[in-house]
Amino acid sequence: MSDRLKIAVLISGSGSNLQAIIDAIQKDNIPCDIQLVVSNQALAYGLKRAEYANLKTKIIDHTSFPDRLTFDQAIGDAIDRAGAELVVLAGFMRIFSHWFVNRYRNKLINIHPSLLPKFKGLDTHVRTLSEGETHHGASVHLVTPELDTGPNILQGRITVHSNDTPESLQNRVHQIEHRIYPTVIQWLATHRLVINETSMVLDHQPLTTNGKVIDYEDI
Repeated sequence: MSDRLKIAVLISGSGSNLQAIIDAIQKDNIPCDIQLVVSNQALAYGLKRAEYANLKTKIIDHTSFPDRLTFDQAIGDAIDRAGAELVVLAGFMRIFSHWFVNRYRNKLINIHPSLLPKFKGLDTHVRTLSEGETHHGASVHLVTPELDTGPNILQGRITVHSNDTPESLQNRVHQIEHRIYPTVIQWLATHRLVINETSMVLDHQPLTTNGKVIDYEDI
């Protein structure tokens, strides 16, 4: 791995997590370069964010491919041509094939708006309230072939308030996402976090599959 971590960021929508990563790299001097931003949606606002930051972008429309595997292969080829060492999913709304996940094994991370393993999939804020949960948050995790089941690296946790709505929880969780995703990238870029075939080690201490948890009382 080079002195500066080279990453590719995959998006489908507004790209707010992409923006948080861009801002953190610039503000905190993270030794990291975004080599490529890929979107499967031509009108994704995240592409504008990337262009404003003078980043290389590429649109790979999933509807232009006959099946999931050929779409995944096209994305993989673009990532490899860009020389990315880490693939960062930032609101990328496609499920990858096992082939793709295995191709980037231990080099593929995602952020999910719940405290995994609770509430995999969609509608996490509604489900959190309907289940009467006292805490909610976001998880950065390694991607494995099964959806939202990879080991957690870092979770940001908030207390659910009695007057919270799905919309207020979404807004609060977004704030957490924008903090913890750049943090994990910084850990990887500075070699504080080391991921291999059998373990994840943070500051020379093994991480469990639950990862590290940070409580955010100010959100």
